[in-house]
Amino acid sequence: MAEHQKIHPVHDVEAPPTAAPTDPLVPQGIEKSDAGAPRTADTAVQYPPFRRTIPVLHSKPPKKRRSCCCRCLCWTISILILLLILIGIVVGILYLVFRPKLPEYSIDKLQVTQFSLSGNDRLDATFNLTLTTTNPNKKIGIYYEGGSHISAWYTETKLCEGALPIFYQGHRNTTVLNVPLVGVTENATALFTTLQQQQQQTGNIPLNLNVRQPVRIKLGSLKLMKVKFSATCRLLVDSVSANNDIAIKSSSCKFKLRL
Repeated sequence: MAEHQKIHPVHDVEAPPTAAPTDPLVPQGIEKSDAGAPRTADTAVQYPPFRRTIPVLHSKPPKKRRSCCCRCLCWTISILILLLILIGIVVGILYLVFRPKLPEYSIDKLQVTQFSLSGNDRLDATFNLTLTTTNPNKKIGIYYEGGSHISAWYTETKLCEGALPIFYQGHRNTTVLNVPLVGVTENATALFTTLQQQQQQTGNIPLNLNVRQPVRIKLGSLKLMKVKFSATCRLLVDSVSANNDIAIKSSSCKFKLRL
């Protein structure tokens, strides 16, 4: 007996693909929990709707306005600094153009015409001072104004005083001045005795000359404001006896200018 042949269905390659089943495995309205038991839509977890986060912009605090006094102070300081800079520039230019130098002084001679103690304990002193002043500047003249004062001192006691003459000293000029100094010292017996003893023992009498002289500087044809010129000279002489040749053993002077 002949064997039956088994016929297997052959898949048709050209046939359209079979649509996938669209029915859900879980009925609609029912969710499956993690444990596997179905859960209805009413008991489902509600998630909040997605919202986009917008960064918050914080406004800057308003700038504090400077007060009127503060602004005025700043302007004043700025103007003063500018003026100082301009003055410095002008002074620098004048210095480079005129090359100013301090005048030079030298004590040439000192004569004592009177130095005596009277009966009422009063010391009368009269000196005749000869000094030489030199203006070394090429383009600067010096006006010696009134109101000058020169005094001779022994330690802290003023012996006599006088004033320099009023005159104009031109460029690179040398002038010799004779200045009389006159003074009276009360209660001077002890002072006179000390001077005599020092003269006999050492032969050296220290004297100080203090000069205060207002001057005006002339730059070319321009006459500037008045300034105060001061000088301090230290002398060492051998005697202060009247009608005697006084020898100046040493002398040194320091000068200052003040506005």
